[in-house]
Amino acid sequence: MDVELRVAASADAARRGAAEAIAEAARRGGHIALSGGSTPAPAYAAAAELEPDWSKVELWFADERCVPPADERSNYRLVRERLLDGLEREPVVHRARGELAATEAADLYDAELRGVTIDFALLGIGPDSHTASLFPNDPALEELERRAVAVTHADVDRVTMTLPLLRNAAQVAFLALGADKADAVRRAFADPPGPATPASLVRSARGLTYAFLDHGASGALEV
Repeated sequence: MDVELRVAASADAARRGAAEAIAEAARRGGHIALSGGSTPAPAYAAAAELEPDWSKVELWFADERCVPPADERSNYRLVRERLLDGLEREPVVHRARGELAATEAADLYDAELRGVTIDFALLGIGPDSHTASLFPNDPALEELERRAVAVTHADVDRVTMTLPLLRNAAQVAFLALGADKADAVRRAFADPPGPATPASLVRSARGLTYAFLDHGASGALEV
């Protein structure tokens, strides 16, 4: 298997493992990409306690919803409240401009990401096996040149990092919890990769890919 699975006894323990990995990445410094959602939020708060000095970090967002930064759906807002506000020294923050139209925000983010290599990326897995805002069979999965693209989605448009950028990350870590993710996790890590399972397509081409799981999320895997 091309992913190192780290199965914890509980969701809290899996989040703790993710928090330790985030804090370690912050100590090393460099470019870190984080995702949104309720699953990693406690891990971000724990990471801020474990390593309050992020002054050597440039922080990016694996994806962002096209909403203003104060909107409760904003990944920036979640990371701001759960991580950044708890730090003693903040990183340089590169925010995708979710308040703009998706294509404009994606163009700006793509330009800002030019020449950037991600050192550590924390990603989630949705029940449909999407990761970042790369959804099953979406045209964004075919993008080979850009670093960020706009994605049309039923609830709200998004900006997402592309596969080439994420695959070039030195370390890629997934965090997935709960039995409702078990099928998606199996397809991502045990079945043949393909565009119907976007999480199966994100693997570090030059470093380590690993996944923090609890027993519920790993229930359909042979581990």
